Amino acid sequence: MSRELIKRIFSSIILLPVLIYLIIQGSLYFNLLLIFCLVISIYEWNNIAKKKQIKLFGLFFLILSFFSIYKLRNEFYGEHNLVFFVLLICISTDLGGYLFGKTFKGPKLTKISPQKTYSGVLGSFIVSYFCSINYFYFFNNFFSKVSLLEISIIIVLISFVSQIGDLIISYFKRISNMKDTGKLIPGHGGILDRIDGMIFAFPLFYFLFASNISQ
Repeated sequence: MSRELIKRIFSSIILLPVLIYLIIQGSLYFNLLLIFCLVISIYEWNNIAKKKQIKLFGLFFLILSFFSIYKLRNEFYGEHNLVFFVLLICISTDLGGYLFGKTFKGPKLTKISPQKTYSGVLGSFIVSYFCSINYFYFFNNFFSKVSLLEISIIIVLISFVSQIGDLIISYFKRISNMKDTGKLIPGHGGILDRIDGMIFAFPLFYFLFASNISQ
């Protein structure tokens, strides 16, 4: 087991319970967490985006993304379930891509992110669907007005957008000759390294689906 992997595991063990607690509790501490992550994300984005127009667009999009998370957590009934649902799709998308990519390897997806393979893309969809559909059934009362077909489309779309977000941030890191967007989280890199797919997934989920799910 590599040193970086050990750091990543320990960081996750420490940070995940804290994150889960803050999402469930909500209120001031969760909002402060969002502000902190937004500020660091803007700083990291400023380091990897070279053109002024791109920086301004990214700034606007980051604010929009974190605002959508805030609205999901604070506006709807059962709000933390919505946040966890999107997080689960994004995290299981990353996990599926890693597991299938390492196991089956195969043709590379793109030069933007040399580690990504077509088998990893397939694994991202499979694992995210399996994990998220079980969440859907477990909280069936909460998602009672959403059909299996609708939730399936939502999962696939969010997984797809999460993977696109990963590639977009990888592209900007590549043209900036940076391996990571930062060094804040041991073994993981910066905030943007961890939320690259989520910053695209949350706005999509909020603007297209959240109001229908939570009514």
